[in-house]
Amino acid sequence: MKKETYVVTIQRQFGSMGRPIARSMSEKLGIEFYDRDLVDQAAQKLNLPVSRVRESEETGEKKGRNPFWKMLLPLGSESPDEQDKIFEAQKNIIQFLAEKESCIIVGRCSDFILHEMKNAMHIYIYAPFEVRVRNSVEQLGLSEDEARRMCVEVDKARDSYQMRYAGCLLDDKRTKNLLIDSSLFGVEGTAEFLVEAVKRRFRL
Repeated sequence: MKKETYVVTIQRQFGSMGRPIARSMSEKLGIEFYDRDLVDQAAQKLNLPVSRVRESEETGEKKGRNPFWKMLLPLGSESPDEQDKIFEAQKNIIQFLAEKESCIIVGRCSDFILHEMKNAMHIYIYAPFEVRVRNSVEQLGLSEDEARRMCVEVDKARDSYQMRYAGCLLDDKRTKNLLIDSSLFGVEGTAEFLVEAVKRRFRL
């Protein structure tokens, strides 16, 4: 008998270490992990060169911007119409992955896209502002000024993206099953806590 698949979606604040937590969870659970690479897959599906999706990222790097500023452009630098097409392609990819295998999907409005899926668990990871700034400096290598700016600007970009396609803010409790402050247990501790929650939720 084939084991029923399940999906965990994770939305997070910048600097809350949500991505490392998600990656650690995927390793502990033995399931796949997907995040920004879904944009590249969507672009390829539409025959848009990945270089076009990343065009403004490369421009920013040439200007000396930090490597995380690409997060200000969840769907790259395409026109609004092309971004909508990329989102629809990305949505199809997320739905396909959710049906195909157990996995963790970070960001990309995955909680909204899979809100009707029975075997899905939706998590939001946050942390106090000053903790996120410290994480961004110590773990991501940003200057303190960059860290403060990115914690504000990336969260704003993610909220805008979520509002545009899901009609709600990223931390909307109506679309989440569990919200957790990652500063309580740190990256590994939070991952372990969430893995136990996932195991209980899906009786693993």
